[in-house]
Amino acid sequence: MDMDTYFFAFDYAERKAMKIDSPAAAELIRTGKAQLVDVRFKEEYDAWHMGDAVNIPLNELLKRIGELDKNKLVITACPHKDRAAMARLYLVMKGFKARYLEDGLTGLAEYLRGDRARDFINNRGK
Repeated sequence: MDMDTYFFAFDYAERKAMKIDSPAAAELIRTGKAQLVDVRFKEEYDAWHMGDAVNIPLNELLKRIGELDKNKLVITACPHKDRAAMARLYLVMKGFKARYLEDGLTGLAEYLRGDRARDFINNRGK
């Protein structure tokens, strides 16, 4: 798909489909139906990250796109959503099913606290 086609076809359904919230993302990641891609710089990732995330900084996505599984939903994430939204659009242009994490990595960290964190870890792949 090219950018012109994407923009011409953009509608309310696509606007909704381009993002995902933390509860839905956590469930898809836990069950192995999605892969979480942290698009922050390596230094940011090294300072703190989600255990199930793979770090592919936005500026490396072009050369590392082959590391992603086209058969799974790709959830792009950063603390806010600026880089994640750009990465998601690039991946869609390349034929991936992708969404950006609407509430960012900080929202996911907030969601996966206490019992939810334990349940997420203990029920991976189920």
